[in-house]
Amino acid sequence: MASKLQQLQSKACQASQFVAKHGTTYYKQLLEQNKQYIQEPPTIEKCNLLAKQLLYTRLASIPGRYESFWKEVDFVKQLWRNRQDLKVEDVGIGALFGLECFAWFCAGEIVGRGFTFTGYYV
Repeated sequence: MASKLQQLQSKACQASQFVAKHGTTYYKQLLEQNKQYIQEPPTIEKCNLLAKQLLYTRLASIPGRYESFWKEVDFVKQLWRNRQDLKVEDVGIGALFGLECFAWFCAGEIVGRGFTFTGYYV
């Protein structure tokens, strides 16, 4: 156990030395590549302004999303009315989509329970 702890400390030391040596270069390169996204001057007031712009822009997009949602619902209703005209491929795609949604739901439940399958901590 002590040898594994010593190995872990050694790896952590190597990683911190690598970051100390190459971190600033990576940081400068990253900023240079993405300078078109940087707002000048970089102040707290500018950050607060951008946060408010993002919030209210998202709020302003709700009506458009609402309309798109109901268009999708109407499309599904139309498909259901004409279900005798559906092809097997379309039904298969819909079934796979439903199965995928269920799988993501199950995975989220497992993650939410702390990666336990029964819900109890052992």
